[in-house]
Amino acid sequence: MSVHAATCERKSCSACLCPSPSLSSRHGTHLADAPYTCLGPPGWQPAAGGPPSSGRWGFPLANEEEGASGLGQRPAERPMGGRHANEQVRWRTARQDCPGSRDVRGELGCRRAEVRASSCELRSPAMAPAPPPAVSFSPAEVQRRLAAGACWVRCGARLYDLTGFVRHHPGGEQLLRARAGEDVSADLDGPPHRHSANARRWLEQYYVGELKGDPQGSVENGTVTSANTQKTDPWMEPKLKAMDWDKDLVDWQKPLLWQVGHLGEKYDEWVHQPVIRPIRLFHSDLIEALSKSVWYNVPIIWMPLMLYFSWSHYRTLAQGNVRLFESFSTEYSVALPQSAFPGFFVMGVLLWSLLEYLIHRFLFHMKPPRDSHYLIMLHFVLHGQHHKAPFDESRLVFPPVPASLGIAFFYIILRLLLPEAVGGIMFAGGLLGYIIYDMIHYYLHFGSPHKGSYLYNMKAYHAKHHFAHQKSGYGISSKLWDHFFHTLIPEEPHLKMQ
Repeated sequence: MSVHAATCERKSCSACLCPSPSLSSRHGTHLADAPYTCLGPPGWQPAAGGPPSSGRWGFPLANEEEGASGLGQRPAERPMGGRHANEQVRWRTARQDCPGSRDVRGELGCRRAEVRASSCELRSPAMAPAPPPAVSFSPAEVQRRLAAGACWVRCGARLYDLTGFVRHHPGGEQLLRARAGEDVSADLDGPPHRHSANARRWLEQYYVGELKGDPQGSVENGTVTSANTQKTDPWMEPKLKAMDWDKDLVDWQKPLLWQVGHLGEKYDEWVHQPVIRPIRLFHSDLIEALSKSVWYNVPIIWMPLMLYFSWSHYRTLAQGNVRLFESFSTEYSVALPQSAFPGFFVMGVLLWSLLEYLIHRFLFHMKPPRDSHYLIMLHFVLHGQHHKAPFDESRLVFPPVPASLGIAFFYIILRLLLPEAVGGIMFAGGLLGYIIYDMIHYYLHFGSPHKGSYLYNMKAYHAKHHFAHQKSGYGISSKLWDHFFHTLIPEEPHLKMQ
């Protein structure tokens, strides 16, 4: 921005601290006709023809003589002692590591700011920097990316790169691939279903820029051609905004666990607005590492233990000396044959599926009191962090250390209630159920099952639980107990578009 010597009424001088009267008058620091003196960098002189001390270039001095005498001196040699109302400006010497620049600290009423002025460039805290302009892409540029295998879609003129999301999409990869380069505004409202507000916020995280040309067209062969896209009602039109991580309720550059405890009543809404970025919970690198796990740790660690318990207690059962209810009554105890092994093993699998449902519904989805800092933290570390970042692959399965505590507790309970062999067999079945559950859960997030298959339906079912129906759909590996306890996610009727 160039420096104007005659006047500075409508814009700020880039080499000084002269805000426009419209800005400064908000803080009551001067009147519109008060004199100004430019505080330019050392050696700067007003342009020819400009008044030496009474032009509207800077902050008002106590008298005009002082302004005239100090105008040609280096500001570092002469502190500015003039005051106007409760305003005082003073110069400090330049920093050693930044020659040619000076730090200016001004007190404007009760507002304090630190400014670094260098040459004809000024960064002023009184004026927020303008947001960077949106990146624009021509249809030919978009077409080149599509030809390279990327999956870009658009809503109106807004472009989204969904290449990294296609395998996660609940409707399947092919559904998104078939719409590459097209306007998906109508698809967001259905059929087959209307996407939730969380799904629309999720889409904004893939925003890359704007499409040049006619936003009503579709990208085809490098040109924008007219397309008969379905229109939605104005009240159904989503309010799309770019994600601003700096305005979130937490600082994503720091561990989140201690921060979420202070969210209070805002926590429940915040934690159920998913984002696509990894989460760090703890300051300690060791504890943070123990809170994560790769998916293949589950079968590597727990499958050998399941096989050991199955074989060991099957041999015990084969000896023929195991009796059920013997601890209650020897008269009515029942001898267990070797053929009872599959029955108890399946009972263990079913018992785990019930525990999976109960834990997910009543523990993982408890609503912590808004004034309980520690219960909010407990909920977040148990399950809230998964709902906040559902595609953080390091947090999709239970880490071995905390999982071992739960598995040991489960075994002790069975061992206390049942004979050793029976309890061991049911424990082995429950352990297999847990392994299947964790593998299915990981696949529902990162797999791409065939359309119409059992896992395809469960993937769509689980996505609805994450994005729209957090208070239903607690079954992960099956809907069995959702049927039994009437917590099925309601089927959404297909919307008929006019």
